[in-house]
Amino acid sequence: MTLQQRVKQFVVDNFYVSDGASLDDDTSLINEGIVDSTGMLEVIGFLESEYGIAIRDDETTPENLETIGRIVAFVERKTRSA
Repeated sequence: MTLQQRVKQFVVDNFYVSDGASLDDDTSLINEGIVDSTGMLEVIGFLESEYGIAIRDDETTPENLETIGRIVAFVERKTRSA
């Protein structure tokens, strides 16, 4: 399973997504009401445990975590630099 597939699977399995197939890489998880602030903590915990990265408070921005595509790019950058 690719990083993109695994992140999408986590979101679909853990949050209310009426149609997982309609969840695109650029769908805003926040603006669409899929993930709220508490849910974002779950996403961060998942990423840290699944990919062995540490996410600092200053990295918890929409630029890094708002969409599946941004999450994937962020995790790729973090794992490359680790």
